[in-house]
Amino acid sequence: MLNRRYVPDIAKFGAICEANYVQLCRLLNGLETGDCVRYGLHHADSHLGVIRIEVKEASRYTNLVLLEQTQAAGKWLNNPRLSVRLYHDARMAEVISSTNHPRVEAVNGYPNKKMHLPDEKLQLNSFLAEWLNFCIRHGHTVKDIRPNKSV
Repeated sequence: MLNRRYVPDIAKFGAICEANYVQLCRLLNGLETGDCVRYGLHHADSHLGVIRIEVKEASRYTNLVLLEQTQAAGKWLNNPRLSVRLYHDARMAEVISSTNHPRVEAVNGYPNKKMHLPDEKLQLNSFLAEWLNFCIRHGHTVKDIRPNKSV
């Protein structure tokens, strides 16, 4: 058996990050630092939980956004929580941390103590893409919270 080192597919990763940027901008709809929006997820007659998106930091070239699912339909589900950095000049968004994973490395040596996969960063960004697509297709705004603005 050959022991090959994992080589990331930069083109695939870039395409996923570009798509995630477009989807996140669509969901954020101009939110600023401290603002958040919640989307209730429904499919047919089932309530699947709530996705909360909060802008943690906003600057001219980047935003830091926290996405988390709350009120999941089943107790067997782990509620995902992702920190995502949006790069406005490159029009890309990438996962920089997740639940129990404070810093997502581009490539992990394998095997490793925490058993992270070599392509963990690609997999987390692919998961984000699927999550955002589902949110856009089946999400409905629950409440838009904008503490920075007077109502």
